[in-house]
Amino acid sequence: MLVDNVVITVQAGKGGNGSVHFRRNAQTAKGGPDGGDGGNGGNVYFQGVDDILGLRNFRFQKSIKAEDGVNGGRQKLFGRNGKDMITKIPLGTLVTNLDTNEEVEITDTEKQILIAKGGVGGRGNDKFKSPTDQAPHYAEKGTPGEIKHLRLELRLIAEIGLIGLPNAGKSSLLQALTNAHPKIGNYPFTTLEPNIGMMHGIPLADIPGLIEGASEGKGLGTAFLRHVQKTKVLLHCIDSTQEDLLNAYKTVRHELEEYNSEMLAKKEIILLTKVDEITPEQLKKALTQLKKIGYTVLTTSIYDDASLDALSKELEKEVNNG
Repeated sequence: MLVDNVVITVQAGKGGNGSVHFRRNAQTAKGGPDGGDGGNGGNVYFQGVDDILGLRNFRFQKSIKAEDGVNGGRQKLFGRNGKDMITKIPLGTLVTNLDTNEEVEITDTEKQILIAKGGVGGRGNDKFKSPTDQAPHYAEKGTPGEIKHLRLELRLIAEIGLIGLPNAGKSSLLQALTNAHPKIGNYPFTTLEPNIGMMHGIPLADIPGLIEGASEGKGLGTAFLRHVQKTKVLLHCIDSTQEDLLNAYKTVRHELEEYNSEMLAKKEIILLTKVDEITPEQLKKALTQLKKIGYTVLTTSIYDDASLDALSKELEKEVNNG
């Protein structure tokens, strides 16, 4: 199951307290202060991972906490620093601080991004001795670690996004072009979550079907529209067996515009699917309808290897030219 939108609490470790202690041994009955400093609390870091299912851990785990620093000890013993917490987050995740609205995007699998800073360990009483106070009976407490309330919103990083109305043939096409194995059925909303496949090293995402009113929450609503935002090229799949192809096209485009008008500026390829189910005369009529859009219209059938090969080459060309 794809989890792509969660709210969690992140807490860095608390700094350890400084120690109040005085030397006491056989040679020194009344020695001076030797309380050590507390250790720093652990930080919380996010690091990218190439796994779109990486947010599944947060379905039930709603918090992350780094280790606290250890309190200082006698004989100027420093407390151990708390261990940092490094959490792997899918590439393409937008992290929003709900308290400040600050945003950061996870785009790198190597770089660790500091999310919450651990508290500072308190100084022991050894650090407070002075000519005027040779025996301080006090030490610092460690400071608390940062607490952040975050929204993690996955936006798939795919070069090509397959869009269209339900039953437009997107899942079947993804399976034919890549090594993906999405659920396929002859009924609306077969695809309940985006699927990713690789075509000659190019990632393709099959976005669940959009209906009229999707930008207002109807059907599957806006749950997956955000996944289109990262794509370079939109492959707009239109079922060639429909009566009003132009209306099908306009419906999806309208929902994209209502959600984010910037998406209309993306490269778009119009693809008539299931052409094996119509006659040559019907295909000619369909192409005449779609000429009004002003884009080049391609045709394909998942049972026609030549058309799939031609489509694959066209998609590669569009991505490489971008």
